[in-house]
Amino acid sequence: MKRTTPFRVIALAAALVAALAGAFPFLAGAQSEFARGNRMPYDAFEKLPKTDLEISGGIIHVAFAPGEIALPQEKVLDWVRTSAKAVATYYGRFPVNELKLLIVPVDGPRVRGGTTWAYRGAAIRVMLGRDSSEADLRRDWVMVHEMVHLALPDLAERHAWLSEGLAVYVEPIARVQAGDLTAAEIWQAMMRDMPKGLPEAGDRGLDNTDTWGRKYWGGAMFALLADLEIRKATANKFGLQDAMRGVIAAGGNHEQDWPIERVLATADKAVGVNVLTRLHSEMGPKPVTPDLAALWRDLGLRPRGEALEFDDTAPLAAIRKAITEKPAR
Repeated sequence: MKRTTPFRVIALAAALVAALAGAFPFLAGAQSEFARGNRMPYDAFEKLPKTDLEISGGIIHVAFAPGEIALPQEKVLDWVRTSAKAVATYYGRFPVNELKLLIVPVDGPRVRGGTTWAYRGAAIRVMLGRDSSEADLRRDWVMVHEMVHLALPDLAERHAWLSEGLAVYVEPIARVQAGDLTAAEIWQAMMRDMPKGLPEAGDRGLDNTDTWGRKYWGGAMFALLADLEIRKATANKFGLQDAMRGVIAAGGNHEQDWPIERVLATADKAVGVNVLTRLHSEMGPKPVTPDLAALWRDLGLRPRGEALEFDDTAPLAAIRKAITEKPAR
C-alpha cells in the first residue's frame, strides 16, 4: 500500500489486511504499539536499536519492533537487501538517500502487509508474520512493492492509481531483472490478473474511479501500455524504465510533492516522446478498454495448459524481451 499490492492472487487479501490493521486495533496491527494507526511511528527509531544497510545510492535504517520472529534477524536483513537490490537494479540506484524501515512482528506466517510514508522522510512499515519461513521471504512481493513507491513523488489522492499501478507493474519486472523471478512467471501472472483493471459499467476513467481493481490493475495497465508505446516510438531504445529513471534524475521521489502533470512531463522528457502525458489525457478522464487478448498475442505469449510459451516471431517479441532484460547500467 503506499499504501500496497502485485501479480499474485493474494494481493487483495494482503492489501485488505494492511488497510484494516490501521483502522481496527483488534486485528494484526494491535499486536504491537508500533503497528497501530495509519501513520508511521517515526519515534520508533529513537527508541529501538537499528541496523544500517548500504544500498546503491542510499542507506536503509532497519529497526525491529519488539516481538519474536522465528527466522534469525540476519535472514530478515538479507530479504531487505535482496528487495532493495531489485529496486536499485530497475531505477539505476535506490530511489531515496535514506530510508527508515520498521519491521513489526505479527501473528502468522508470511508478510502481512506494508505501508510507505514520507511526511518526515522516507519510511516504510512492514508487518512480518513471526512464523515466516525463508521460503515465505523468497516469495514475498510486498517489500519490493513498497520500495517502488519511494521512486514516485507523492501525488494527489485521485491519482493514487499511478503510484499503485507503477508498484504493481514494476515490482515483478525489477525482480526478474535482479534474477529473483523468471520472465515466464510474471507474464503468466500478468495475463491472469491484468483484466481486473479493465473498466466496468459506470467507469469514469482512472482519475475518477476509485475502485480497487482500477487503482491497482488499471494503473498497472496504464504502465504496461506506456512501456509498450514508448518502446514502439523509440525503436525499443527506451522504455518506461528510462522514463521513471528520468523522474529520479530530476529530483523526483516520494519525499517530494508533485502534480501528476509534472511527473508525466518529466518522464516524457527523459525518453523524448510524449507518451505518458498523452495516455493520461486518454485514460484519466474516461474509460479505455484495450484488447488484451490481441496484446498478449502480439507480445508472443502462448498459454499451454498451466505453462506459458514464448513466440519469438510475434510482432512485439523483441519489446517483451527488452522489458525484462537486465539493464546495462
